[in-house]
Amino acid sequence: MKLRFKRKYLAVPYVLFLIFFIVVPLFLIVYYAFSNSAGKLSLDAAKNFFSSSQKIEVLVVSLVYALINTIICILIAYPLAMILSNKKYNKNSVIVMMFIMPMWINFVIRSGALRDILTWIGLSGGHYPEVATIFGLVYNYLPFAILPLYTTMLNMDRSQLEASADLGANRLQTFTKVYIPLSKPGLTSAILMIFMPTLSSYVISDIMSERKVTLFGGLINQYFNLGAFNDGSFIALIMLILIVIVAYISKKASKDSETTGRGSLW
Repeated sequence: MKLRFKRKYLAVPYVLFLIFFIVVPLFLIVYYAFSNSAGKLSLDAAKNFFSSSQKIEVLVVSLVYALINTIICILIAYPLAMILSNKKYNKNSVIVMMFIMPMWINFVIRSGALRDILTWIGLSGGHYPEVATIFGLVYNYLPFAILPLYTTMLNMDRSQLEASADLGANRLQTFTKVYIPLSKPGLTSAILMIFMPTLSSYVISDIMSERKVTLFGGLINQYFNLGAFNDGSFIALIMLILIVIVAYISKKASKDSETTGRGSLW
């Protein structure tokens, strides 16, 4: 009997990867989140989380840091991506690589170097932990905002920009009603690539603030290091739910604004 190779067999490694590295870990998180140390069904972890003002405070602080980091990165990355994607101003891809190259270096090394620089100029994490943490987050996540925006703007249909000018739109109208909607895919990707990792980050805040700022990911790490897998898993589940909500809202807002933006000019 001759064994025939079918193309669907190529999906087997991918399916196995999903099962062992996504489905199984998620199942374990849910299992530990709703069980106790004896392995029995329990809501103790949920009660411990919602009754703890410290955990709620860490969650709120993490959301604030993630929001601030996302806003600052977008405000810096958007005009930079516009300049880099415009062949009139940027005729050499080497300039783009200068902004992307930091992604090739381990963020622990980058954070340590930035911490030393901030300490040298008087903004050490020991004295200004919040400022140092923001500096570290923006420095590490800025390339993740530039890259998707640059890629989207580079492949943007410039004829629509010319059409808006032909129809009498000024530069501000063209930018707000045509350029921004066309760049929404990159903008959405940039927001997701900054906000969600910031929410779960803890190494950057530990290094930059000298362990004076605790983010949500750091709280999870603390509980797992202490062997409190039930509490740590429930906190991880809360973070996962928040990430899904943020991703859904971002994509929905992007689609709605893109549709509105295209229709409002014409």
